[in-house]
Amino acid sequence: MKTSIATVSISGNLREKLDAIAKVGFDGIEIFEQDFIADTGTPREIGNMIRDHGLEITLFQPFRDFEGLTGDARTRAFDRAKYKFDTMVELGTDLILVCSSTRPDSLGGIDRAADDFNELGQIAAERNLRVGYEALAWGRHVNDHRDAWEIVRRADHPNIGLILDSFHTLARKIDPNTIRRIPSDKIFFVQLADAPLIDMDFLYWSRHFRNMPGEGDLAVTEFMQAVAATGYDGPISLEIFNDQFRGGHPEGLARDGYRSLVALMDDVKRAEPDIKIEVPSIPERVTVEGVEFIEFATSGEEATALAQLLKSMGFAHAGDHISKNVALWKQGDIHVVLNQETNGFAHSAYVTQGTTICDVGLNVGNAAATSHRATALGAATFDQPVGPGEMDIPAIRSVGGSVMHFIDDQSGLSDVWSVEFTKSTDKPVTGAGLRRIDHVAETMNYDEMLSWSLFYTSIFDMHRTPMVDVIDPDGLVRSQAIKTRDGGARITLNGAETHRTLAGSFLAESFGGAVQHVAFATDDIFATARHMAAHGFEPLPMTGNYYNDLQARFGLETDQLGQMKDLSILYDEDADGAFYQFYSRPFGGGLFFEIVQRIGDYDGYGAPNAPFRIAAQKRLMRPKGMPRR
Repeated sequence: MKTSIATVSISGNLREKLDAIAKVGFDGIEIFEQDFIADTGTPREIGNMIRDHGLEITLFQPFRDFEGLTGDARTRAFDRAKYKFDTMVELGTDLILVCSSTRPDSLGGIDRAADDFNELGQIAAERNLRVGYEALAWGRHVNDHRDAWEIVRRADHPNIGLILDSFHTLARKIDPNTIRRIPSDKIFFVQLADAPLIDMDFLYWSRHFRNMPGEGDLAVTEFMQAVAATGYDGPISLEIFNDQFRGGHPEGLARDGYRSLVALMDDVKRAEPDIKIEVPSIPERVTVEGVEFIEFATSGEEATALAQLLKSMGFAHAGDHISKNVALWKQGDIHVVLNQETNGFAHSAYVTQGTTICDVGLNVGNAAATSHRATALGAATFDQPVGPGEMDIPAIRSVGGSVMHFIDDQSGLSDVWSVEFTKSTDKPVTGAGLRRIDHVAETMNYDEMLSWSLFYTSIFDMHRTPMVDVIDPDGLVRSQAIKTRDGGARITLNGAETHRTLAGSFLAESFGGAVQHVAFATDDIFATARHMAAHGFEPLPMTGNYYNDLQARFGLETDQLGQMKDLSILYDEDADGAFYQFYSRPFGGGLFFEIVQRIGDYDGYGAPNAPFRIAAQKRLMRPKGMPRR
């Protein structure tokens, strides 16, 4: 498989784009005319510069408004084409994209367009060039790849072929399986883009909201399966127009693009095993059984306060690391690690951010396969020295520079708690009924959400749920859950657009964000809350107005409502079930814990309660500008 990306897909000038594209492993680029014109180099210099990066120019684009013209307009169109052809020869590329005309004075007619392309093909052949015709979704006369193919077929010239773009086909809800009837040798190029489902003008939708395959809602995999079924074995390229991407980091965007292509073609290969396209061999998406542990980087008084908070929540000090200043706290299937080392990654995280969750461990079906797939998809590995008696557990870098470890049962990595930790001699503690980690909530800048959702869904067998708006008194936070199909593992991504929000304030405190809160599941939230209160836990207090409104909304029993008010328990319900939740008070730079109980098939996270929870947290947070410690 030859991977390619249009230079318009990422931010920066042409030279910055080339550096980023080459660094993450692409084979080639579609050079967008605007990037080419803005560069100071001559066409020949630019072509050589691209090849010096180890890249080839897979396509020169776009050439607009060519077919269906008459008189002087038609003459000028052919003159423009000849100039572009001469430029292509200097650049060192042999394929140009001609998109269907949008000119109001262009004339329709398949035979008329075919004649134009036959004549253009003869001119291209003189220079050993090829012309690919693409149907724009908003084309004046041609907006369907089936019509574009018929024009190419009737043009009947070896230098004229078809260019397919997933957005143009799928945006118009054209069945991608119609592609299977097109001869592979007449498909000159394939462009891919995903997009969220939005009911809007095709041109505006395309120019502002495209994203990488796997980041949107279009059936890009089915589209590519149809292309692969033809026997097409040419470049697979990304052409993305997105307002967020224009301001993003070039290398990060290029890495997302490469990740999306490799993951997509892996999916296609598994669905169409007989395809001719060579696809890198990587393990399939990995099953996530749950969150195995969370690790805090902490120290001194903050560590003492955190340990006391855990104790009030029913956690027991289960042991200490055999050689490091690291303590294990446990309840049910939950492992919480407090790392007070004075060197290494955790210490660096503490020095930078104060008490923070620096590491999350996932229990997966196969840790080695998870690490292999993650690195094949561009994830950065994490390594630090392994001491005597310690286990070498695979890990990668995750959100905000944090770490994610992979633990499985089959390789024995799940024995880490007995291998690396001595058993505590503390007096046994009666737990509060917390069983497992329900979800981990990660906070990030809004413009990073697409990247991290792709990260999770491309590596793991997890899927995205619809994005919801969380109302903060000082702004809006976008939230999207990534979860396994059985709900055994859940990660919520919370994107902040302003530092005035609680999430945005956490970003500012933590220099980039990561896990802001962890939710623990219980089977009896009332018993859990009473147990924790008896052991000194102070819940996040809610207003009387909240409970009065709750009574009006749901008609709860008076006794039940009274208990909820006394214990600061929040409530939500939908057609599938009900949801109880309460929170710790904020600590550190805005961290907090949540306790939840799901009733029936409730699959949400209590989003209607978020504005009231955030308001309560802000009332208790230290004033801005006050020292952390």
